Amino acid sequence: MTGLAGAPVPGLAPLWTHDPVTAGPYRLVGRLGAGGQGVVYLGEDDQGHQVAVKMINIDLSDLRARSQFMKEIAAARRVVPFCTAQVLFAEVDGERPYVVSEFIEGPTLYRHVREHGPVTGNALHRLAVGTATALAAIHRSDVVHCDLKPDNVVLGRDGPRVIDFGIARALGVTETVTSRVMGTTAYMAPERFRNDAVGPPCDVFAWAATIAFAAGGRPPFGNDSLFAVMHRVLNEPPDLPALPPGLDELIRQCLAKDPAQRPEAEQVLMRLLGQDVGAAGPLRRETVLQLGNETAGAPTPDRPLPLPRPASGASAPAVGPEWTPPSGERATPPNPSAVSATGEAPAPSEPRDDGWGRRLRREAVDAGGISTAIFLGSVGAAAGYVASSAVDAAAATGASTFVVVYTVRLLVATALGGGSDRT
Repeated sequence: MTGLAGAPVPGLAPLWTHDPVTAGPYRLVGRLGAGGQGVVYLGEDDQGHQVAVKMINIDLSDLRARSQFMKEIAAARRVVPFCTAQVLFAEVDGERPYVVSEFIEGPTLYRHVREHGPVTGNALHRLAVGTATALAAIHRSDVVHCDLKPDNVVLGRDGPRVIDFGIARALGVTETVTSRVMGTTAYMAPERFRNDAVGPPCDVFAWAATIAFAAGGRPPFGNDSLFAVMHRVLNEPPDLPALPPGLDELIRQCLAKDPAQRPEAEQVLMRLLGQDVGAAGPLRRETVLQLGNETAGAPTPDRPLPLPRPASGASAPAVGPEWTPPSGERATPPNPSAVSATGEAPAPSEPRDDGWGRRLRREAVDAGGISTAIFLGSVGAAAGYVASSAVDAAAATGASTFVVVYTVRLLVATALGGGSDRT
């Protein structure tokens, strides 16, 4: 099955006899998947732009249900697009309500593992980072995914993307366990089976179960009968595949039975990136999301991947093979400075050119440059005072010297690539 330009669209199946052929301005060209929430179609508009259209199995004739649905979808639309497929809009006034979101071309994580086997090495690390970045972004908008699983992670060209966030909550998560799809049960947190409050810790549990599936090809609590899986989730420790020590410890903490003992999604991301979890703040949080988004994509040739911070005395995780790119895509070339099996990263072979804007921002706050400008400004003030014996004139001379020195140094350092470029 192909898309508009003739390129293969993984998993696209023909429309069934009774499927709709349009949804608002979009022509539906095939099925991308189906589940308990509804059927997802590939849609295209008159300009050839492709979207994912999910026809929802819900009756919105009740005004209260409709209001709740639109409230949750509006919150999902506010999620920043870090490793997520953006929710574009929802239509609830027609006979069949639907949600339109960004279409990410690529296989789902579930399909990839079934066809190519477990994900390992740097690819597993990037998968963990990308999905944790998505969860951190989702939770920052006060949205809870409620249905994170391998089917809701798409391996796109620019890294993994989490899809369908907020839709499960928009539909309501008060259904009985037996009314839900069997495939989801293996990724549900214990509190879901106890009808406790649904919140971000549920997503963290599902994230850990999803990464365990990616690494081992099976959920950590099995995927047999519904009640057998429920019993294991509620009472037994997870059965995990071989994982790098740091990641194994993190996954086990995220699979804790008590939601209060699980780290937050943002803390998970910071640990995966080797950052100090205690260093918080709005600017820091934005930087971490950006770093997670960049790390989840294909690594640049001169930037080694960060590694999960291992427990005290634990060795660094080894690097394994990459996942196979989806059909029709170009494989990422080997990373010459990727972290070796010993955990050591070789120095980059040439300086990094990360753009005028980024260098300008870095040089603007460089401590050495600012200190130099302040020192020379003080010298200028002293010289002005000696020459005129007037405090106002000396202060003006010092300020002018500081501005000139700071500006000239900033422009020259930025133009030359900056002496503070760091890996």
